[in-house]
Amino acid sequence: MAEKVLTANRLTDGIAVWLDASGAWNEALQSALVARHAEAVAALEEIGKRDFSANLVVDVNVVDVEEVSGLIRPLRLRERIRAAGPTMDYAPGYKPADPAFIAA
Repeated sequence: MAEKVLTANRLTDGIAVWLDASGAWNEALQSALVARHAEAVAALEEIGKRDFSANLVVDVNVVDVEEVSGLIRPLRLRERIRAAGPTMDYAPGYKPADPAFIAA
């Protein structure tokens, strides 16, 4: 089974967030709690449903990740972009994502 993390968008501002080990939604993918077995994935799904129902987050998903050189890296390109930010110059305060992290 692939390792998984729980991701969503914060309802207040739409920023991509990941559930961390303390049960908080964190903007840093590297702080995410990694589920390594089916029971842990089921627990993540329940937390996602609870926080969606409480209007804390939207677009809740469990996504596949891998650990590469000690860093969490989503398998899907979409999730890598959500984690690292825009892939081009976007606006003041937003730097482009690291191309090596985005690369497949």
